[in-house]
Amino acid sequence: MSGIGSADFSKTGYSYTLSLIAGKYKPIILYCLMEYEPVRFNEMQRYLGKVADKTLSANLKELERDGLICRKMYPEIPPKVEYTLTNRGRSLMQVLDQLCTWGQENRMD
Repeated sequence: MSGIGSADFSKTGYSYTLSLIAGKYKPIILYCLMEYEPVRFNEMQRYLGKVADKTLSANLKELERDGLICRKMYPEIPPKVEYTLTNRGRSLMQVLDQLCTWGQENRMD
């Protein structure tokens, strides 16, 4: 077994998973979609609270790029856009559920 000197955290599965869900809003977006999908942009914005359009849009684009969510645009005026989890995104929900369970069991109010 080799020591930490030859270890590279960036090559671990943990690092990869964190790279997909890191940030203030991504886990909350995923949780929201797990609970309420499909969700429209304005609904998501209300759910998150004080988040700028640009910030939410950037986070949604990154989650879509990483294959965790799907963006569906309907040809209507005004435009209607809905977000849902992909199968890949759904596969991550067990991990987020475990975080939620741990938080409920270890909350220090």
